[in-house]
Amino acid sequence: MTKLDVQSASQATGATSAASKQPEAKEIKLWGGRFQESVTDAVERFTESISYDKDLYKHDIRGSRAHASMLAKQGLMSIGDRDSILAGLDEIERRIRNGEFVWRADREDVHMNIEAALTDLIGEPAKKLHTARSRNDQVATDFRLWCRDAIDSIVARIKDFQVAMVDLAVKNAGIIVPGYTHLQRAQPVLLQHVLLAFVEQLDRDAGRLLDCRARLNFCPLGACALAGTGLPIERFMTSSALEFSSPLRNSIDAVSDRDFAIEFLSANSIMAIHLSRLGEEWVLWSSEEFGFITPNDAVSTGSSIMPQKKNPDPMELVRGKSARVIGDVVTLLTLCKGLPLAYNRDLQEDKEPVFDSVKTVLGMLEVSAEFARNISFNQDRIKKALPAGHLDATTLADYLVHKGIPFRTSHDIVGKSVAMCLGKNCQLKDLSLNELRSLSPIFDEDVYEFLGVENAVNKFSSYGSTGSECVASQLQYWIEKLGLISQ
Repeated sequence: MTKLDVQSASQATGATSAASKQPEAKEIKLWGGRFQESVTDAVERFTESISYDKDLYKHDIRGSRAHASMLAKQGLMSIGDRDSILAGLDEIERRIRNGEFVWRADREDVHMNIEAALTDLIGEPAKKLHTARSRNDQVATDFRLWCRDAIDSIVARIKDFQVAMVDLAVKNAGIIVPGYTHLQRAQPVLLQHVLLAFVEQLDRDAGRLLDCRARLNFCPLGACALAGTGLPIERFMTSSALEFSSPLRNSIDAVSDRDFAIEFLSANSIMAIHLSRLGEEWVLWSSEEFGFITPNDAVSTGSSIMPQKKNPDPMELVRGKSARVIGDVVTLLTLCKGLPLAYNRDLQEDKEPVFDSVKTVLGMLEVSAEFARNISFNQDRIKKALPAGHLDATTLADYLVHKGIPFRTSHDIVGKSVAMCLGKNCQLKDLSLNELRSLSPIFDEDVYEFLGVENAVNKFSSYGSTGSECVASQLQYWIEKLGLISQ
């Protein structure tokens, strides 16, 4: 027999064997009453969402408990059926928690998996659970509950990072660093003032998230597919049981709205930008050129080829991962921009960008706090860097304003003073009184109380400024707000 004959015989045998196998019978879908054929494997693989939306299981079960209790109170199921359903849901949650639950792709999503498993477990009573409910309002409810919990987790993580930054500020009292605009040296500022600037940004981030939480905290359950129901349900009961403010007023809006998710991811994106800016700052300050901070080994990495390297990789990745968070909100905006009312299957795609955004910002916040707890500021290096840039120039202009000189004239005089320093390769405080008087007779001995970075910082007094008293007040505010008084 030739090689070709052997191959043909083998293929024939395989074909006979395959033909003798009976295809596995597919489970009838819970929505499959009018359908004569099962969906193809390709369609099933493409349309399933259980691979990621199983993360909603706690919220799905919670919503089902509230719905079953309401149906029983309204006489749409018996108390016995309600109790069977509640006991069955408890058992399913226990199995999921213990890793004993089998998630099936042919049951499409988390909702159908749990409902079908409940039917397997308790039988006929489970079929009453979906009375006056659609997957449309069910998933919208689950998703809002999940986002609400996620916001609470992020806000708690924000506070932890704020505490780390305030602790860092407390430990580094009195250190003056160059302040920058356009990445050029501008004025001297207290290091505490710089650190507290990021604490303020984080506070606005938390505020945006809490505002979003308040707007999303309305219940879609009972809106059904889009039009509500003629059955005597009580939506205020389920809304209260799930700790929502009230039911959503419009059933079409209830199932089609994803504003809450877009707003959530927008808030995350702004926070990610803040964290990225902090990451950039600390990466720069860790460089040999700046040398202002040294990260501990515990939050640094090395090079596979250069043995001397010590890299602030966590903050570089914080900077990099902000791109993911921004991309997630763009994905969601693009997903929703052309959708007609009410629910469309496109909205199945809303979960993954939200899950990714939350996971990413939680990680960014955690590692940023860890980094803040594991860095030290190089005071000698910072002090040596302070003379460059004539950081006290604006304070010198303020001195002339105190003497009655218009600010624009003062600006010009001080500009000439800086030019004189550049020619002499010295600092403003090194100029003699005669040299200063050659530019303006207004200068007097008291000018030296305004010159030098320490004097300059001490002269700041406006609310919110970098003056020592102002910063001390800011720091005390945050110590009290974050509950750090006892520390």
